[in-house]
Amino acid sequence: MRLFIKIGGALAAGALIATGIAGFRYATFSTSDIGTGADIKIAPVANLFTPNAAQNLSAAIRFQTISKQNPAENDVAQWDAMQSWMQTTYPAAHTVMQRELVASRTMLFTWTGSNAALKPIILMAHQDVVPITPGTEKDWKHAPFSGAIAGGAVWGRGALDDKGSLITLFEALDALALQGFKPKRTIYIVSGHDEEVGGTGAVAAAALLAERGVKARFTLDEGGIVALDAPIINGKAGMIGIAEKGYATLKITATAKGGHSSMPPQETGVVNLAKAVLAINDHPFAMELEGPSLKMLEALASEKGGLPKLAVANRWLFGSMLTNQVSQTPSGAAALHTTIAPTMLTGSPKENVLPQTATALINYRIAPWNRSTDILTRASAATKGQPVSLSCVRPPLEPSKTSSTNSPGWNVIVAALKANSPGITPAPYLVVGGTDGRAMQDISDDVYRLLPFHLSLKDTAMLHGTNEHISIQNINRAINFYVMLITASAG
Repeated sequence: MRLFIKIGGALAAGALIATGIAGFRYATFSTSDIGTGADIKIAPVANLFTPNAAQNLSAAIRFQTISKQNPAENDVAQWDAMQSWMQTTYPAAHTVMQRELVASRTMLFTWTGSNAALKPIILMAHQDVVPITPGTEKDWKHAPFSGAIAGGAVWGRGALDDKGSLITLFEALDALALQGFKPKRTIYIVSGHDEEVGGTGAVAAAALLAERGVKARFTLDEGGIVALDAPIINGKAGMIGIAEKGYATLKITATAKGGHSSMPPQETGVVNLAKAVLAINDHPFAMELEGPSLKMLEALASEKGGLPKLAVANRWLFGSMLTNQVSQTPSGAAALHTTIAPTMLTGSPKENVLPQTATALINYRIAPWNRSTDILTRASAATKGQPVSLSCVRPPLEPSKTSSTNSPGWNVIVAALKANSPGITPAPYLVVGGTDGRAMQDISDDVYRLLPFHLSLKDTAMLHGTNEHISIQNINRAINFYVMLITASAG
């Protein structure tokens, strides 16, 4: 009995100590490394009137700049026509900026500042769009390349990704040029022509700028959004991407003798391939609260206070609970680990022939704390002893560098967001896809990723999906954001 009393006393004392530690960590929890932009002065947008912005986005959508997986299948005349249209539509911006074409159709604009000693800024938005999934055209409320203006929105492929950003950026640039704005800091605009299939244009533009000795203060590209229902706070948060995942595609090859399907051996190439795919898929990378995703939780929990802040401040106690909670959705889980997604299978060219070679492709999005070598190591261990070979389809892209959350670039973006959207909470964010901004990481102090559109998390399903559209209110809001950002950072 005395033993049990001692154990009970020890447990009670332990509980008191744990409670004290948790309370102390809650009280002293700080997100001081996440800048608030409080010291940045943002001039109100004055005399800005772009009445044709919605119509101009509608016109841009009608150019079918669709990036096919095989570039030889692209209708390059669509890019040429859109670029010609932009010159006509935004004459003031094209007058004050020098325009160059890089890698055939990537546009590089230079608006030279008056003070060459100041580091420039780079703003980005790409021209190309993804195809419409065959057979889904009938599911669109308005034809996907109609650019229909209906219900207070502009509809069509690219409205969000990324012509909405491109057009609102040029609306802002043209308006500023007409007002006589003269930047002190040089502004570069990079508009890639093939972001959706790898971004060779942005890479070429970055190489050209590097040759010229450019080192930018910051780069801003697409990526995060202003989430209206951000997790934890269930309110407005500017999800500013400070990093993006790496990218790799693993090829699994199973070879066999082949032959007639009427006399199959016990194990065929397809069976061996299936076993290997399942083995790899059944050994996922562990969920981890690390890097940008952890910083996002810290920012949002600090804003919310209460139990969320207590849990995040005491990950030593609640770490498993937090990880389990965040990973309940595919998007949340993607932010916590390197993802494994089998996507393509090939085998016999005929239904009654056993293939001599069967292959599978598995796409990985690599978390910032992993590297491409981890993929091969893990896949090799999962398929050890199986009659398959593993290789990468092309050289992998490693995860991007992680940008600062308290730099001049971060703070001016936050300040512009807050001026444009009062009551917003800035939060770092891990972009689980890919952007052209990655190409600028070696010529920029920091690279950030944000679409200045107010969207619910459910709305993001429109990206690469059906019924893509953007509200006219969001169009006007984005124009104001770019004007504020440009004048505050380059004026």
